[in-house]
Amino acid sequence: MLVGNKCDLESMRAVSVEEGKALSETQGLFFMETSALDSTNVKTAFEMVIRDIYTNISRKQLNLDTYKTQLSSNNRVNLVKDENKGSNQVFGLSCCSSS
Repeated sequence: MLVGNKCDLESMRAVSVEEGKALSETQGLFFMETSALDSTNVKTAFEMVIRDIYTNISRKQLNLDTYKTQLSSNNRVNLVKDENKGSNQVFGLSCCSSS
């Protein structure tokens, strides 16, 4: 899956929809544009990824044992809410602002 983000910022577009679709076709991927600001296709994108993972595991096309070493605790990101900052703040920037 190839996902173009920030589709709500049309005036700042760097890649056209046609370019995204063309690249996804050459790579054999599904193409979708999303926007976290207005929730365009965000839920759908996650649902598609989860559905594909489930389908591949149930068809035994994806073996979880293959990835166990890659999923060691050294390669994980620990997400912890900092009570001193707003929930949408990361590195001092708002997740949904244009600044």
